[in-house]
Amino acid sequence: MTLFTFKLPDIGEGISEAEIVGWHVKVGDRVEEDQPIADMMTDKATVEMESPVAGTVVRLAGEPGDQVPIGSMLVEIEVEGEAIAAAEAPPLSEETIAAETPGEAVIEETAAGRPVEPSHLSQPDVGGPFPSAVPAREEEEGFDRLSPNGAGVVPSKAEHVLASPAVRARAKELGIDLAQVKAAGDRIRHADLDAYLLYGAGQGYRPAGRAAKRADEQVKVIGMRRRIAENMAASKRHIPHFSYVEEIDVTALEELREQLNANRGERPKITMLPLLIVALCKALPDYPMLNARYDDEAGVVTRFGAVHLGIATQTDAGLMVPVIRDAQDRNVWQLAGEIRRLADAARMGKAKSEELSGSTLTLTSLGPLGGIATTPVINRPEVAIIGPNRVIERPVFRGREVVAAKLMNLSISCDHRVVDGWDAASFVQAVKKVLEAPALLFVD
Repeated sequence: MTLFTFKLPDIGEGISEAEIVGWHVKVGDRVEEDQPIADMMTDKATVEMESPVAGTVVRLAGEPGDQVPIGSMLVEIEVEGEAIAAAEAPPLSEETIAAETPGEAVIEETAAGRPVEPSHLSQPDVGGPFPSAVPAREEEEGFDRLSPNGAGVVPSKAEHVLASPAVRARAKELGIDLAQVKAAGDRIRHADLDAYLLYGAGQGYRPAGRAAKRADEQVKVIGMRRRIAENMAASKRHIPHFSYVEEIDVTALEELREQLNANRGERPKITMLPLLIVALCKALPDYPMLNARYDDEAGVVTRFGAVHLGIATQTDAGLMVPVIRDAQDRNVWQLAGEIRRLADAARMGKAKSEELSGSTLTLTSLGPLGGIATTPVINRPEVAIIGPNRVIERPVFRGREVVAAKLMNLSISCDHRVVDGWDAASFVQAVKKVLEAPALLFVD
């Protein structure tokens, strides 16, 4: 028997250390070659480290949350045969590293306390220090987390139910058959178990005091959750935010959208988002201060000629912001397809690093949970972020008549160091003009 020392490899250019997000093994475990042993996080990526040899784990570098310098011992493994020199894995390629941008979504954890990684059994929920983008209604394709008819998912067999190990462990402790639990999205979460218990397993509502009681727990803020906390705090600490909200009548826009979808053929389905993006791109040339980045250390504002639009996207690893490059050069069908492609790539952990950086303006969709208004947090160093809210039908006056209209509030948050309130309000009014007269979407 001899000891093999696996050193932490260089997992990113310019990276001097990485944080232990979670261990897949413990001291005394038998590991096989290429078996996952740890999740390591840098400022740019979360990488799953694999064992280069087979053997028994005898020492680990530290606990989740600890920093490990590049080139230092990550794990020691007792192997059979002749002595093996201490080694490190070859540097990982860009394609191997699934870059993640922190956001403010809550990370679901496994029973071992590490973030759930996407797999062939579980697709993630649609980065940065931004307002949370939550599951959208059925037509919000790029962000949809519900079943096609908007209802929850009721799996037929427990083994086919999508749920994290932590949820499965809790269900087992409570004696709950997951196949009987109705999910609010495409996987069962702790909230779904709570709702199932409160309802009394289909036997009528029970008093809240008789609901199953969960033990208090302390969760260490590490990995992506720590990045989220740091970036959110930095954004609010450095940027003096102000928000502006305007009501928009989207009745005609919704009629146009339905007509486009009725004649789309093989093209992607049109949601509200592509139409909104076209309106933004038409208005931005007159308000270049909103499509900008502010380097507060250098005291320089860069106003961009092209619109590289970030789309806040919910994933299991946290909120990510894939970027639609040159959005101003795409039509509504192309935008719909790109939203779908980027959202799927982010959820599956396949988005490339260049697809998750370089945005000049961010759009965050809250779908049916959008509420009346939002005050989204700016994606630093950008200077503005836009959030469409829920579309609702209300009676409105049209002349002397009262008619039903579909209304949507549009929220914007801006960096008051760079953007004045008048400019923000004027920009939103310009966007409103286009959305309320949707024929303007297709004319120069």
